[in-house]
Amino acid sequence: MTQRPRFSLTTTVLDAPSAQDLAAFYERMLGWPRREDEPDWVVLVPPDGGAGLAFQDEPAYVRPVWPAGPGDPPMMLHLDIKVDDLDVASAYAVSLGATVPDFQPQDDVRVHLDPAGHPFCLYL
Repeated sequence: MTQRPRFSLTTTVLDAPSAQDLAAFYERMLGWPRREDEPDWVVLVPPDGGAGLAFQDEPAYVRPVWPAGPGDPPMMLHLDIKVDDLDVASAYAVSLGATVPDFQPQDDVRVHLDPAGHPFCLYL
C-alpha cells in the first residue's frame, strides 16, 4: 500500500457571478482581510489562522435553490459559522445583503443565503 501523503485544506472556493461582490459580503460579515485580490479571484483569510475562503468569477453560475425541489439546482456545500448571539448575527448578516429563507430545519441554527444564493448556517 502506498503511504498517504500529507494533505492540508487551505481554502474553500465559492463560484459567483462576481467574485469581488461576494468577497465583499463575506469580508464585511466575517471581518477577514484579503490575502489575494484580483478582478475575478479573491481570497479571504481568518486573522487567527485556519482555512480561508476564496471567490471566483463563474460566467455560467447558476444560483442554487434551498431547499431544492425536483429539478432545482441544489446547493453543493454550505458554510457553518459559529456566532455568540444568533439574533444579532442574523440581523447583521441580513443588513449586509443575506436573506433568511422561510424553511428553517432547526431552532438553534439559522440558515441564510448569501447574495449569490449560497446557503450558510449561523449557530451558537
